[in-house]
Amino acid sequence: MDFNDPMLALSSWIGQVSFLIGDFGLGLLWRFIHIVVTLCHIVSGIFEAVESYAISLGLIQKYSSIDIEKLKCLAVVVDIEAARDVSKVVELLQWLTTIGVKQVGLFDSQGLLKKSKDMILEMVPRSVLLQETGEKDTSGIALEFISSSDNKEAVVKAANILFQKYLKSRHPGKDEGENVFTETHLNEALRVVGESVHVPDLLLVYGPVRSHLGFPAWRLRYTEIVHMGSLKYMRYGSLLKAIHKFTGVRQNYGV
Repeated sequence: MDFNDPMLALSSWIGQVSFLIGDFGLGLLWRFIHIVVTLCHIVSGIFEAVESYAISLGLIQKYSSIDIEKLKCLAVVVDIEAARDVSKVVELLQWLTTIGVKQVGLFDSQGLLKKSKDMILEMVPRSVLLQETGEKDTSGIALEFISSSDNKEAVVKAANILFQKYLKSRHPGKDEGENVFTETHLNEALRVVGESVHVPDLLLVYGPVRSHLGFPAWRLRYTEIVHMGSLKYMRYGSLLKAIHKFTGVRQNYGV
């Protein structure tokens, strides 16, 4: 290109200016969208905090009664950092006891809560280990401590049992069609290896991301999962709302 030509130089300059204006415009649009989303998030957070406070004070009547019998088993998942704050976990369990929840599974991926189970059982009134109660109802709250390493060996043993059962049921040279293992088969195999199966109805996740954070997926067959945000900023009203919403939904499983 001959930049000695005034017209060509002017055309090149106009093109560069247009590109810069377009780039600036896109950047400005992105910042505007980011501000709008941030404001919406802040407003939503304020509304949830006010609503939670109102629920805690009993100002919203529909949350005053909960059919807690519909919640047979509740699981609580906390991230690693939250699991280090045992006092917050204890406070959460005390709230659940007040609401009337009878069975709770506590999960963190590294098993930090399991290491502190004696302290937790001592600090939560009328709490017992679920393994010690079996299927019996208790006057307090039954706790199960779970980590990522739990149940893996039991699942492997159960899988071997199912595989051996499949091999014994096959007849050489005969087409058996599709062989299907149901939930009942899995539960029976787990009982054979001495592993109790407690599938939660509701899973509450306290952590920075919307994920079950490593909770054993095979125990989440029909589980409702709710992300509750950070355990550090947990609210009683939000907990009550989540449980009320679950117990108020019509359950069609088994119908």
